[in-house]
Amino acid sequence: MNISDLKAGASDVDVEATVIEKQDPREVITKYGKRLNVANITIKDDTGTIAMSLWGKDIEAVSVGDKIRITKGYVNEFKGTPQLSAGKYGKIEVVGKGDASKPADSEDESSDFEEEA
Repeated sequence: MNISDLKAGASDVDVEATVIEKQDPREVITKYGKRLNVANITIKDDTGTIAMSLWGKDIEAVSVGDKIRITKGYVNEFKGTPQLSAGKYGKIEVVGKGDASKPADSEDESSDFEEEA
C-alpha cells in the first residue's frame, strides 16, 4: 500500500517506508494512569509522508534512515492530520538499517544486515 492511499479510518494497513524524522521520546500518562514513552516519527515512500507514533521498545529499535514495514496498522486522525499506528495488533519491523549520518533519501544497497539462521 502507498502512503498517498492512507486515509483516516483505514485499517489492516501494510506499508513500507523510510524514517525521515524522529523526535525525542517523551513520557505520557494514559487515561488508565500508566506511564509510557512515546516518540513521533515521519515516514516517507515514493508517494508521500505520514506521521506515526512509536511506543515502548519500538522507540529504540527505529532510527532515522531505517526502512520499516508496518503490518496490520491503522490510520487515525490527530489534530486534523492522518497518523499511522501499529496499535495493539500491528507490527513494526526494521527491514533495512539506515545510516543516520546520511540523508534519508540516499539509498544504500549494501546488505550488511543479514540475520543468523
